[in-house]
Amino acid sequence: MMSELADVLPMPGISSVDDEPSTSSIGGAVSSAGRRVGDAIGFLGSTATSGVRSATGRLAQEQRGATDDWGRDPVLVRNIMFLAQLRWNVSTGGDQHLPKRRGALVVVNSPRMSNSAIFTAFAISEAVDRPVRFVATRELLPVTRIDRRIGGLLAHPDEIAGALRADEIVVLGAAPTNGLRSVGTVDHTLIGAALASSTRVFPAATTSTPFARRARVEIGPATHPPRKRRGPLTELELADRVRNDVHDLLDEMGDLGTGTPFDWLPMAGMGGN
Repeated sequence: MMSELADVLPMPGISSVDDEPSTSSIGGAVSSAGRRVGDAIGFLGSTATSGVRSATGRLAQEQRGATDDWGRDPVLVRNIMFLAQLRWNVSTGGDQHLPKRRGALVVVNSPRMSNSAIFTAFAISEAVDRPVRFVATRELLPVTRIDRRIGGLLAHPDEIAGALRADEIVVLGAAPTNGLRSVGTVDHTLIGAALASSTRVFPAATTSTPFARRARVEIGPATHPPRKRRGPLTELELADRVRNDVHDLLDEMGDLGTGTPFDWLPMAGMGGN
């Protein structure tokens, strides 16, 4: 993005003392520079807006403060997605695997301090033009009202099962890990919520780079348990299998990244690609 800004912002020249510019030329240069700065600001705005226009156009018609049955505020979500686009250039793959109208539980890797479930929920929502919720589990901060308002659900099987029965897409993060390519354990009781509601479970992998805008979410085909059982072993086996599928997706993606909050620092290169 810095190269685009360089195209619209003038480069200062060096003139000799004998070449004093006239008042009219100074005024013209200032006016031209002002227009170019305006063009640059417009470019930044259009870059952010284009990424969320299709996914959030319907949200613009909703009243402020309107919330759904789980407390999600679509207008707040739209505004946060707009801000996120200023930082991220997200590509989402595999969204064709997700059901068009039915519910789905999406399990994603969670680098420590990344809040990847929120990041993935926004990315999938943009790709499929549907509200996407996430299981709000925080390492350092407690679950707050803001989590509810942007689509967070409690990490409780009954609440997740209720959302899945209502045909909602829910993103669940695996346990946080320090390794960029490692995948933590998956809570089998929350996987049990998908089994109880007859909802399919999908693996997903996220990567990002701390010094550029590139980020990716890749969704794989649905994960199926190895066999049907009557007891709790079914959810345990399904949790292990989806964890392995997430790991395989990370290996296939190949591009290392962190996905941590440090990626949002200004030094991380807001305009990089």
